Amino acid sequence: MKSPQALAAKLAQQWHSADWRERQLLGGPAAWPLMLPIGQPATQVFINNATALRQHLQQWREVEQHNLGRVQWQDRRYRGSSDTIAVPTHWRLDKPSHYLAAIGHFKTPGHAQIKADYARLGTLIAAVERGGFQRLLVRRLAQWRETPADAVIAAAGIALQLEPGCAQDKPLRALAMQGNDSKFFERHAGLLTTLLDERFDGEASRQGLTGFLGAWAEEDHWLLIAPLAPGLLPFARQRVPASELMATPLPDSRILLIENERCLHQLPQPLAGTIAILGAGLHLSWLAAPWLQQRHVAYWGDLDTWGLRMLALARSHLPQLHPLLMDKSTFDAHADRAVAEPVHAQALPDLRPEEAALDAYLRELECGRLEQEFLPADRVARAIADW
Repeated sequence: MKSPQALAAKLAQQWHSADWRERQLLGGPAAWPLMLPIGQPATQVFINNATALRQHLQQWREVEQHNLGRVQWQDRRYRGSSDTIAVPTHWRLDKPSHYLAAIGHFKTPGHAQIKADYARLGTLIAAVERGGFQRLLVRRLAQWRETPADAVIAAAGIALQLEPGCAQDKPLRALAMQGNDSKFFERHAGLLTTLLDERFDGEASRQGLTGFLGAWAEEDHWLLIAPLAPGLLPFARQRVPASELMATPLPDSRILLIENERCLHQLPQPLAGTIAILGAGLHLSWLAAPWLQQRHVAYWGDLDTWGLRMLALARSHLPQLHPLLMDKSTFDAHADRAVAEPVHAQALPDLRPEEAALDAYLRELECGRLEQEFLPADRVARAIADW
């Protein structure tokens, strides 16, 4: 047999389960009532511990007296007794207010925080009905718990207005939209990223908020510089801020731009007169550096709609840029290594005809993303050698 205190403590523990919160708060009429089995006193308790039995019955009568839900009773006749006795069998909580009253009355650990979370969730759920963010907010309490409710609501509204690449190389603080001030993105970048992940299947986290929105990074973006032959630079590899690289010409005539840093091991070495710059992602405005206009530049990115978007953005700064391994024949030859692209990039009008055809082709595929690191090193080496 369970006491009201023990069951209330169990109720409080359940609040920390995201699945439980989602089921009970968003499950509709089927989510309530909650029926908690109490367990009937054993015959040995009736015979040997009448005091404990009386206390048990009194505790459950007090639950009803304090309007902490309803208690279901059942008449039972114990061995050795000629009379029946009503014993509690189930505790019924018809709605969330009964749940909160129960854990508050018995002062279960964390009950004050649970009450505060529930009150704020009521406000947020009502305010973010559009956009499908209710489930996210119910499941991810830590994401918004320390944020004022009006700011969470504003962030949800802004997240519905944002689209991939919508910043068009402007700073995030310059985006004019309802609910935004000049430092809103700075204060709530984590929450906005999480909300956009809900809309775009994790793509905002994958690319970073500024990269996903196509914004100019006000904080300098760091790039990995790797000379592909000895003696080109006084280091084997080094990280350099994009602003510094923009103003500081690199020696030698060939520059190999690579979307992701993790592809460094695939590059052939030594490669005379060639320096690789890795990890730019969508941070490409530094390619407008005057010294780069005098170099032979190649670009290699993921073979998906986002990679093609980055290729087009890079070419807008460097018209002479040469794409590597970003064609349909490369994709088809390694299609068995492709994976799904959860969210497609916004289409760009300035793709070349063959790239636009490839973009349309990839959008139709169930698995239309061929990531750079899955290409064989010998295939990469041949493409770079041909260039």
